[in-house]
Amino acid sequence: MILSEKNINSSPHLPFGDQRTAPWYGKSILSVKQFSKQDLKYIFEVAHEMREMVERVGTFDLLKGKILANLFYEPSTRTASSFTAAMERLGGSVIPINEVKYSSVAKGESLPDTVRSLECYSDVIVLRHPEVGASALAAQYARKPIINAGDGIGEHPTQALLDLFTIIEEKGQVDGLTVTLLGDLKYGRTVHSLSRLLSLYNIRLNFISPEILTMPREIIGELDQKGIPSQELRMLEEIIPETDVLYVTRVQKERFEDTKEYEKVKGTYIITPETLSVAKKDMIVMHPLPRVGEISMDLDVDPRAAYFRQMEYGMYVRMALLAMVLGKA
Repeated sequence: MILSEKNINSSPHLPFGDQRTAPWYGKSILSVKQFSKQDLKYIFEVAHEMREMVERVGTFDLLKGKILANLFYEPSTRTASSFTAAMERLGGSVIPINEVKYSSVAKGESLPDTVRSLECYSDVIVLRHPEVGASALAAQYARKPIINAGDGIGEHPTQALLDLFTIIEEKGQVDGLTVTLLGDLKYGRTVHSLSRLLSLYNIRLNFISPEILTMPREIIGELDQKGIPSQELRMLEEIIPETDVLYVTRVQKERFEDTKEYEKVKGTYIITPETLSVAKKDMIVMHPLPRVGEISMDLDVDPRAAYFRQMEYGMYVRMALLAMVLGKA
């Protein structure tokens, strides 16, 4: 066991070893490109033990005395709440900044100055920002770890990690699976990051989207270089019988400059119980949420609907990441 009830609740120190030699101590998490397959194995082992600990004792004092600053320049329900819950489950505290329009940013303060100010009060900063590369910029100026909680249409590494952890917890493995990504693949940062993580495994990928929302060529090129078999399609029906994981995304209205273009594609795909009538009995349906009509609520009672379980898995992954960058795992 990496963690135990005894040492979590009674000791403020690292359960094993010295925090200064812990592999992720003090490091920022900015991109899924940072992770090897061995890194993922380690993260998910810690996350699984976090899950067991929460189920047994609820909260513990592993990060007692540590403070997280949640700095969100874009609206967030799940990610912000998930990090808050993760930190508080571990005994730490949170500075929530979810409305930057009411902060010094509204006065024209730069991102580097905001980050350098917040790290005076905190031990780790979780950042969501509308510009690609914002987290990497923040990390250049920060002395404390920065965790990327989404940068524009770029990446969302912690979401990708929880998505992959969901697949492992639900399916038992990743190798050999056929994963179908459906919806807004152009602007969907979650599918960008997830595709890159999945490319570390022996999998097959299907990309289904409207013509104007296809997966970026850069990512397709990366998959091709790694020899990952993939295909781009417009219709789900022809490949759903062979799909093991169906990952659905919403069409993101806020990313469109022309609302008329959004109106043309917003209801292209709607997953209903009828859609799954020819799907595998053990297939799972995932979604990063929020959904805006692309998955019928009638599907929620189907055991294959994993999207709310997916949200819970996210807390355990973020608990693991916080413990790692703060030298406690």
